[in-house]
Amino acid sequence: MGGGGGPVQPAGEKAKNFKGTIRKLIQYIGRYKFAVLAVLVFAVGSTVFTVVGPKILGKATTAIFEGLTGKLTGSGSIDFERIGQILLILLVLYLVSMLLSFIQGWIMSGVAQKITYRMRKELSEKISRMPLGYFESKTHGEILSRITNDVDTLGQSLNQSVTQLITSITTMVGVLIMMLTISPVMTLIALLILPVSMVFVMQIVKHSQKYFTKQQEYLGKVNGQVEETYGGHNVVVAYNREKAVMEQFNETNAQLYESAWKSQFLSGMMMPIMQFVGNLGYVAVALVGGVLTAKNRIEVGDIQSFIQYVRQFTQPVNQLAQVSNMLQSMAAAAERVFEFLGEEEEDQGDSVPVAAEDLRGSVTFEHVKFGYNPERVIIQNFSAEIEPGQKVAIVGPTGAGKTTLVKLLMRFYDVNEGRILVDGHNIREFERIKLREAFGMVLQDTWLFKGTIMENIRYGRLDATDEEVIAAAKAAHAHRFIQTLPGGYQVELNE
Repeated sequence: MGGGGGPVQPAGEKAKNFKGTIRKLIQYIGRYKFAVLAVLVFAVGSTVFTVVGPKILGKATTAIFEGLTGKLTGSGSIDFERIGQILLILLVLYLVSMLLSFIQGWIMSGVAQKITYRMRKELSEKISRMPLGYFESKTHGEILSRITNDVDTLGQSLNQSVTQLITSITTMVGVLIMMLTISPVMTLIALLILPVSMVFVMQIVKHSQKYFTKQQEYLGKVNGQVEETYGGHNVVVAYNREKAVMEQFNETNAQLYESAWKSQFLSGMMMPIMQFVGNLGYVAVALVGGVLTAKNRIEVGDIQSFIQYVRQFTQPVNQLAQVSNMLQSMAAAAERVFEFLGEEEEDQGDSVPVAAEDLRGSVTFEHVKFGYNPERVIIQNFSAEIEPGQKVAIVGPTGAGKTTLVKLLMRFYDVNEGRILVDGHNIREFERIKLREAFGMVLQDTWLFKGTIMENIRYGRLDATDEEVIAAAKAAHAHRFIQTLPGGYQVELNE
């Protein structure tokens, strides 16, 4: 059976726990249950009015046929008034259906955007509460993907799948009922054609699934290579690696091309095959319908209505196949988001009744033992005492633990054994935020945010005055070269 609906696009990724994730998602959108219920009511109402339309249009066709037959035999004429009334009723039905569809679309779009807004807000807040160790064990792209790609996928899939699921099921049930009211025999013939088309669809999906998965995999690799090469372009040029980089990119790009054309080709075969099977169904329906009309079992308009219903019946079948893939994609995205939201948060510690400005600055390491992996200790029984105002340089080869000591002092990580004291207070007793307010830290890797030089320097203390910012720049011997720039401290920085 032919009809609408595009090619089924298999999801590139599936959820590990589909049912559990969907259950979590339903609980998450629980606060919008009345809006979702309204969407359900309006979507069902819109679909019902659409489904009734062909049956009424069939009455108009029958009226025209009977009028023409009567005119030819001299026993009557076309009743234009009756036909006009039928078409007016049909117009009202379709207008109401369109209005209800517009309302449910408006409500569902709002719900989907509210959910994505809430998720992004919660993810953003979650990031500030998570330990540094998590971010050092994950790539930046992977974390960003959860906040951008996964949330967008979730929002789009939720908006489309919920509405399509409701309308598709309602359409299938409604159309099936209307077909049975016209002719159970013709309905049986139409339903027998359906499994044939579904067999073809499932075979195509089965073979194209692996190519869609590979396509997503190689697309990610291509994006990663482009981002990496573009970000490190100076290094690539300095070491004459252009040729090697291009060869590597061409190899990955060729693999992407191979999987992409196969997946698109197989997917594109679906509609022609379904249309061919559908045309066979139309021929069968037309033949049986003609016989039944000749025997006065059904009216002429019923054949036209039935063919419309057959076309309508195939659309939700295609849509349900698409919805199943969207649900898989949505569940996979939701699972990654919920997994991130469920990660262990950083312990903020107790609050020592000492203000940052009151600390003198004595730091003591007492028998500190630490390893990022507890089984691989990198600092063994380290002890040291630094007096207020004393300058200490920590020297050693790469990997000796110099930066690690600073990370422990700032409580980015906690020691495995021993303790670190600031003015006699164990740093575990400080709130992490309060502890970090007491330190000034200059990272090995510089990072500039979009904004002026003045705003970037002020990042460490947002309430600093312009005079204090300039004083800090002078202390860092940066004031002179900043003044030589066009615009000075107000120069806009970017990547």
